[in-house]
This record gives sequence, C-alpha cells and structure tokens, in this order.
Amino acid sequence: MKQIKVLFVCMGNICRSPTAEGVFNKVITAQGKADHFMVDSAGTHAYHVGEMPDARAQQTARQRGIDLSKIRARKVAPLDFEHFDYILAMDSDNYQLLLDASPSQYHQKIKLFLEFAPETKQKDVPDPYFGGQNGFEHVFDLVEQASIGFYNSVMK
Repeated sequence: MKQIKVLFVCMGNICRSPTAEGVFNKVITAQGKADHFMVDSAGTHAYHVGEMPDARAQQTARQRGIDLSKIRARKVAPLDFEHFDYILAMDSDNYQLLLDASPSQYHQKIKLFLEFAPETKQKDVPDPYFGGQNGFEHVFDLVEQASIGFYNSVMK
C-alpha cells in the first residue's frame, strides 16, 4: 500500500495543526496503521517557525496521552502542495490562503478538516491562542472527532 501523506494546517502551527498531527498519529497508531501514513503540520504564516507547540496545547495533549514536544512549527512550503495527498485546513481563512498559494491542479487536495466531522455542525476549528484553557479542550475535542472521521473516510 502506498503511504498516505497528510498535512494539517493552521495559521502559526503552534496550536491547532500540531494538535491535529498528534491526535491523528494517536488514531492511526491505535488502528495499527501508523506505517500507512506520513503525517505533518504547518502554518500559513511564519510567525513561530522553529518553535514548539503552545504550552497550553501541549498540556491539553499530555493530559490525553499525546506528546507534542517533538513538533516544531514550520511554514507551508510550495513543494507541500505536490508532496502531500491531503492538506487539511483548520479554518476557512487558512483554507483560502492555501488555495491562493497553490497551483490549481492541487486544489482538490485541500479540504477543511471539519468536513470530516459533520456531527460537530462547525465549519472551522476555532483558534484558541488568545483564549483560556477551555478553548484548547474544545479544539482537542473537535480535532479528535475530525481525525476519526478522516481516518474512516480514507480507509474505506
């Protein structure tokens, strides 16, 4: 089986997309399918390149058995559009930025992540950066639902 390459994208790559990377890795590991995937995350902006995920994101993930400490923020690169099979945006703004930055032949790879969690009745994973801890818990819950939905969609 060809390895499926997945890129999770938010604005700065320190809250939502590294959380999605960690949660999705946990999902595929639990299913015994980690070797079938290559998972990464990036940001549409270069605000935090080289930094670890936000401490609140790490704490929330750690409380749920996920270690984000090895992830370092990076900006989406032009080659990412060719390299990845799925580019999953955390919100509509970043989705549009990805479309604007990519050649049209790659647009079908770019999706809103919460399309895979229709039961949430939300389109965007909210950015918890300027909020409190509850925002990170909410993001984690949304990302967990979308990760399971995405996994099930891809493995059909």
